[in-house]
Amino acid sequence: MTTAPEQHTGTSGVADESALELLVHGVGGTTPQEMLDDPRTVRVSGDDTAAVHRRAEDVDAESRPDDYRGRPVPEAYVWCNLTSGNGSRALWLVLLPFMVVNLAHWMRPNALSRTRTVRLYGLLVRLAGLTLTVLLVAAACEVALDLTAWQCAGTPACAERRTWLGFLADGWWSQPGRRLALAALVPTALSVLLWYLSHRTWSAYEAQRPLPHQPDPEGTDGSADNALARPGFWYGRRLVSRLRAAHTAAALLTVAAAVGTSAARYDRRAGGPVLLDVLGRIFVGALIAGLLAILAVVVLRGRTEDRIDLDLDRTLVRVLPYGALTLLALTMVYAGWSRPHWHSSGRLPGDAAFGGIALAQMVLVLALAVVAKAIYRTAVDRRTALRGLGGPATAMLACGLGGVMTGGVAQRVADWLDGTSGLIAGPPVLLSWQASVIPPLLVVLAVLCAVLALRTARRKKAETVRVAADYHLDEHADGTGERPDAARTSDIAGTRARAALTDRAPVIIGVVSAVSLLLGGLAVAGAWGTGRVPGTAAQGTFPLLEGAADTSQALGSWLIGAGFILFVAWGRRAYKDPAARRTIGILWDVGTFWPRAAHPFAPPCYAERAVPDLTWRMDTWTRTTGGRLILSGHSQGSVLAAAAAWQLPPSVRRRVGLLTYGSPLQRLYGRWFPAQFGPPALASLHRQVDCWRNLYRETDPIGGPIGLPGDCGPAVDHPALLDPLAYGRTERHPLPAPILGHGDYQADPVLAEERARLLARLKHAVPTPRGQGQGSSGRSSG
Repeated sequence: MTTAPEQHTGTSGVADESALELLVHGVGGTTPQEMLDDPRTVRVSGDDTAAVHRRAEDVDAESRPDDYRGRPVPEAYVWCNLTSGNGSRALWLVLLPFMVVNLAHWMRPNALSRTRTVRLYGLLVRLAGLTLTVLLVAAACEVALDLTAWQCAGTPACAERRTWLGFLADGWWSQPGRRLALAALVPTALSVLLWYLSHRTWSAYEAQRPLPHQPDPEGTDGSADNALARPGFWYGRRLVSRLRAAHTAAALLTVAAAVGTSAARYDRRAGGPVLLDVLGRIFVGALIAGLLAILAVVVLRGRTEDRIDLDLDRTLVRVLPYGALTLLALTMVYAGWSRPHWHSSGRLPGDAAFGGIALAQMVLVLALAVVAKAIYRTAVDRRTALRGLGGPATAMLACGLGGVMTGGVAQRVADWLDGTSGLIAGPPVLLSWQASVIPPLLVVLAVLCAVLALRTARRKKAETVRVAADYHLDEHADGTGERPDAARTSDIAGTRARAALTDRAPVIIGVVSAVSLLLGGLAVAGAWGTGRVPGTAAQGTFPLLEGAADTSQALGSWLIGAGFILFVAWGRRAYKDPAARRTIGILWDVGTFWPRAAHPFAPPCYAERAVPDLTWRMDTWTRTTGGRLILSGHSQGSVLAAAAAWQLPPSVRRRVGLLTYGSPLQRLYGRWFPAQFGPPALASLHRQVDCWRNLYRETDPIGGPIGLPGDCGPAVDHPALLDPLAYGRTERHPLPAPILGHGDYQADPVLAEERARLLARLKHAVPTPRGQGQGSSGRSSG
């Protein structure tokens, strides 16, 4: 690797002429050759995971300032390997519910101050995340312990069909407690794997310390109220380690409960040895104590953002999971104690467990909605998604995804073990009721999609008129405009109309979440009220209703299982298909921007590596050269650019110009994450950087305007760019110009023009380098 020399310039004039454009790509990733438009590039800083690249001819640009007068030195920050570098990360699809509930934490409405209500919001999301961990491990216990070891291995006819279970049906392992203890190794291995992955990904991705915030001798930092500017925002190591210990312990105690409660119940009823009864009661007491300790860890501490928190709570982090593992080991020994008269029949008490988890999740979501609405009322902003209920709706989606995955696994394993023979009781009744509500939910979703399709068609008609005006089409071809082409106009208008569907996402998520909450509540009530699979609760009383319920349950069971199989197949395909791997990488680009604040088993936060990378690069370059810097971000790269600008010392931030294009800063992040990217935060960033210009297209489904007034210089937003660049064939575009949508903003000459304007503005505002004994010049007026 070659490192670009960064020499301190000797005169103020040279310093003022030094300029750097730091390019940050968007979702899906790209190569440094494509970003720099040159096949010969050199890595000047970084590693194989994320690095800064230059063109080979620009490596020593700082030593030849005369060659770069009037133009910036381009650098490309490539971070795509943080999210979509290899096929193994496709396995993160299994962690999707954890990622979604972590997003809910950051969707808190904007508040005037950090109050107890804000802390309560974070606590409720953390508790919802804890229920998802218990749900996932409970599903593994349902498959391994209940369906396999308890039901199938305990039924001779089923065990005969599955020869690999033969050793559990006869001999030393035939006792139920021993079968459960052996089967518990599967969910235990899953729990340990989740713990290992969380620990390893932290070391690989998130262990980068942010740039320390030094006191600014040139002024005061006006961004103290912005969370993204706090020194410890991108360093949540302590919270993640505490949550990892708590969730690992919760997972292991869930396995212990599944193994030990059945044995303890048998010992109380059978009137066996007093020792076993005492051990059972001790086990239950230890289990309750462990659960209380876990809740205390989750409840008593949230994130520390005002400083870089280097404490690790090593004793807690070690004692909690290892204590739970010890209790699990002792429980397995206790369950494996000889009980010759114990025989398995029916199901393990999974209905109570899954019903309790589902009820707890619904209560948490409703409480979260109340808290979120209370926070929203303190600073009402109509642009906020779902009027402040975006976080609760997203948390409900996470719980729904967890339920779908749980039910899908249980239903398919039960079908595989038993088929249609009816030899075993099958999964808990609640999972069948949850499956029965899938078809009604799909019907609601289909109706919603039909309504959106109708509105899109109407918008397309309106856009047809606007396209004619934007391109000055002349229907009479009298020489004052281009002749209209119906097909071309329809393509452009249709692309604009479909791009506007992004603004309807809150409606879709809100409706789906509300219906899921309602149907989920009905499923719990039906399962607990009847105790039977849908369609069999009152046979003969309402034949039509019973038939519809039975059909819905069968169809839902098939859909939930097929959906899970499709989910797994998609992840498996990503091992061999680069295109599929790239698609999954885009999902993580959007979903894993935020630190793990609610769930430690969520995929790692790439921004905890990318933001410090960008901040350190900008800070060291500007302090060394004293030159100008344009931070140029496309799509998700613009979000990283804004986050990095907030982390800069104020004196450096004032030397930076921000150029964003195809940016979701306001359209997506401002609406869904108002506390961090709402209008007050973006207006603060506008005031703190020297200048900011944003480009967007109406055909872009992701990027959009920032929507801020020009109260400290020119307005941020450039008028919407025409896309395509030309309607028909012209001298400049003799072939039909493509509709670019979200990509290739560099093809529009307006981008180069805006870059030049930003550089010209910065030229008169940049202070001389530190160490030359001169003060900073004032900000330009624009």
